[in-house]
Amino acid sequence: MSPTADLPDLNVWLALTWPAHIHHQHAVRWWEQQAAEQVLFCTTTALGLVRLVCQPKLMGKAVRTTAEASALLDALCQQPGVALAHPEHDGWEVFHQLLRQGELPVRLCTDAHLAALAMANGWRLVSFDRDFERFAALERLALP
Repeated sequence: MSPTADLPDLNVWLALTWPAHIHHQHAVRWWEQQAAEQVLFCTTTALGLVRLVCQPKLMGKAVRTTAEASALLDALCQQPGVALAHPEHDGWEVFHQLLRQGELPVRLCTDAHLAALAMANGWRLVSFDRDFERFAALERLALP
């Protein structure tokens, strides 16, 4: 059974939109062959994509202006099935549960937020990041 919605992590959005990214082909393969009918940005991933594509040290000659980053987000959201999430549940309670389970490194707070949002709304989280393995109840697709 395929998931009703995918919530890609920031690393997937960046790899999908930047052909020079080391994981670009894996992201494209997910997009073309494995993506759910609904693929969602959340505020965190949308803001993160804008921040990263505007970073000259990361993007080099492919760096974008904020206006170009805005156009990129608009273009992505015009793709069939892609949208900015309007979650039924904000995942706040689940987020706090995840923070209280053991010692979560502070660098994983954003991951915990994304995991909680996905868990609270029944979405599949898609990522290259193996740190999401620590959230046992999370439905996820780990990309190579």
